[in-house]
Amino acid sequence: MAPAASFDLDRRPSIPESPQSPASGRSRRSVHAALGSGAVADLLLWRNPTATASVAGAATVFWILFELAGYGLLSLAANSLLLLVTILFFWAKSASLLNRPLPPLPKLEVSEEVVGRVSGEARVWINHALSVARDIAIGRDRKVFLKVMLVLWFVSYIGGLFSFLTFVYIGVVLSLTVPALYEKYQDLIDEKLCLAHSVLLKQYDHALSRTLRQSNKEKKLY
Repeated sequence: MAPAASFDLDRRPSIPESPQSPASGRSRRSVHAALGSGAVADLLLWRNPTATASVAGAATVFWILFELAGYGLLSLAANSLLLLVTILFFWAKSASLLNRPLPPLPKLEVSEEVVGRVSGEARVWINHALSVARDIAIGRDRKVFLKVMLVLWFVSYIGGLFSFLTFVYIGVVLSLTVPALYEKYQDLIDEKLCLAHSVLLKQYDHALSRTLRQSNKEKKLY
């Protein structure tokens, strides 16, 4: 009976492991969780294809109207409101004459909850921008200063190549394609990024060693 007891003790329940990359052996990161695991993540990762396709189609239509066709935002808004008001006016008139129901319009007002939510989100972003500006001006944080300078220079450079609408449209297209492609080909992309990171580290170490050798030679000469 002893061998049977030892055999039962050796049988341990298997612990489920997280999915790992076949190339690197590391656990896969959840792109959906990194994006917040909410409606925005579902939209960017095409978990709701209808909503994502609607956003992409609307962005494409707006870009064609304003950028290619040269339509103005003010004229488009005025013409759309004019058409809507005309349709509703004649609909209401015909309904009163023919004893038909009036147009099913909701209560047109902005609730206090929506205003509070939008103002709260705007306050968070404004305070964050002000804290970054304070770190640059008073804290003298060189890293933050260099990051802000690089981001502003990059935005200025890209803004010189494209118009603002084209820049926004490219951002929308990239946000709807890059996360989904990364989630699908995460193993291959991580492998290539790790390889590029190792190459860059080697080049950085080589350049740093050369700089240190030159500085040592200059010290010896003096």
